[in-house]
Amino acid sequence: MLRIKGLKKSFNNDIVLDEIDFELRSGEITAVMGPSGCGKSTFIRSINRLVEPDDGEIFFRDIPVHQLTQDKLEGVRQNIGFVFQHFNLIKRLDVKQNVALGLIKKGYSVAEACEKAVLALADVGLAEMGDASVLNLSGGEKQRVGIARALVLEPELILFDEPTASLDPILVREVLDVLEDIVVRKRTSMIIVTHEVTFARRVADQVYFMDKGKFVESGKPTTVFENPGSWIGKKYKKIINYT
Repeated sequence: MLRIKGLKKSFNNDIVLDEIDFELRSGEITAVMGPSGCGKSTFIRSINRLVEPDDGEIFFRDIPVHQLTQDKLEGVRQNIGFVFQHFNLIKRLDVKQNVALGLIKKGYSVAEACEKAVLALADVGLAEMGDASVLNLSGGEKQRVGIARALVLEPELILFDEPTASLDPILVREVLDVLEDIVVRKRTSMIIVTHEVTFARRVADQVYFMDKGKFVESGKPTTVFENPGSWIGKKYKKIINYT
């Protein structure tokens, strides 16, 4: 489904992605983990060119994403959902309108888009909040709206950029429970950048550990968490043993 070869990105003289290679199969859930500042968010944002790579190849369904003009790129992005760290909700729109907006841009009527938005909100446990102002939501509720906004387009791939990073610890579990439920029920292909070790162990088919712009280890959760070869994996193993 997704193949990445030799992905590079620098900001000024700082190398953020250093010839990244990566593959994702259809229906696979992959967790990307590593210390803050190692390049995880830049990597996931490069996949649909929210960040423009300096070099490398990105193929989604054999489409050369790295070569697409902006108008053709927008068409591909409709099949790649994205859930942001900081929600990115439109404050002047209510909850249902935020979720429906992508469908309206895609050509759906307002009525049909809103109907589908309500169903997507039900998927994240917010069926009764469609008419609420996003200004009145908790952080966990805002992130669940962000997840519904990605789900409503029924994309083949969803990218999650540290979906719990902006939440108070008490709200993290709320969002992780929703994500875990979606993983089980939908089996949509996903790449999840996360620091949540227990969550990654439960839901991921593959885990990639990242350090200084490179993937330093990858494999099944049972392998990389229980018998890690990299220093990052060993740190995560200590966290698991501690908890």
